[in-house]
Order: sequence, then structure tokens, then C-alpha cells
Amino acid sequence: MHEEITGVILAGGRGSRMGGEDKGLVPVAGKALYQYVLARLQPQVDSVAISANRNQARYRASGLPVIGDLTPDFAGPLAGMLAGLEHAAGKWVAFVPCDVPDFPTTLVEELWRQKGAALAAYASDGERDHPTLALLNTGLIPHLTDYLARGERKLMLFLKEVKAQRVVFCGQQTAFHNLNAPEDCQRWQQTRGLRDE
Repeated sequence: MHEEITGVILAGGRGSRMGGEDKGLVPVAGKALYQYVLARLQPQVDSVAISANRNQARYRASGLPVIGDLTPDFAGPLAGMLAGLEHAAGKWVAFVPCDVPDFPTTLVEELWRQKGAALAAYASDGERDHPTLALLNTGLIPHLTDYLARGERKLMLFLKEVKAQRVVFCGQQTAFHNLNAPEDCQRWQQTRGLRDE
């Protein structure tokens, strides 16, 4: 058994490749995209919150806590991660973006199991790193606050700074595909055989 883990869905981006639409709320077969991510994340964690900077009322309709960035300038995933760490009841937070609906069902378990003594772990498919799918300890709050205050925004650089553990999910490249554009959503819906409601 591991300690309590809070799950946070990162839905705070600008959605520029979705034509400015809020990516997590893009409808796929009659359901908002983030709801597919939520259904996959909920069994893996103790509680879930959504990191969002726009349309917060629509995300709140899920009944989950919605947390905005502590910085006002869309500072990227790290700002959402900082807000998530500040919100967490326990010491560990698992982050997943709102546009990766097929992420591994063992994601949190494997990140936890393989993190060793590190205060952070992130997923890789063996070919590419996926740093937004990560497990972070709240002990990183001061370091991350300082990092963002210095004007830094690069997530991978931060993870290197804190000596995060890379956890490889072999042969699961397709699990990490993110749906960036409307056509990606349509393709994903077709491959799943989901019908528009």
C-alpha cells in the first residue's frame, strides 16, 4: 500500500492547436474529453482535482474541485502542477493532461513503484518522454515556486533539476498519444467505435 495520492488533470492550457477551444471540454461522442481521462485516473488515486484557468464552472459541474494557476500568465503545465501540489491533502500528486485519454491504467502504480528515493517520477514510452504524466511530492513546492519566479517554464528542465526518475512503459507508445486537434479527436472516436450521442 502506498500513501495517499491526489490526482490532478491538467486542463489549464490555451488550446491553441484546438483553435483556441478549451481542450478538456472538446466533445468526443457526447462527452467532454477530460471525462475520459477522469474515468481512467479515478481508480488509480484517492481523490481527483482539475487544474483549469478557463470555463471553471463547466469543470465544476463534474463535482470535483477546480484549481486555477497561482500565476496569471498561462505559465504552462508547471503552473498547474504548482497549484495542484498546493491543493493536495497528502504528500504525493499524480498529474495527467486532459488530452491523453489512453494513458496506462497502471501509470500511478508504476510511477510510485519505480520512483525509488526521488521526489518526482515521470513517464516515458522508451522513445519519447512524457513529463506531464508525472508523480510529484509536495516537498518540491519551494523549488518549483523559485523555478517559476526565475521565469523558467520548461517542465523537462525542472524534472532534471530535481533528479526525477524516468519510468519507461515499454511497448505502450499509443497509450501516450495526445489529442491535439479536432481531427485527432475524430480519429480516436472512430478507433474506439464511439458514436455521437
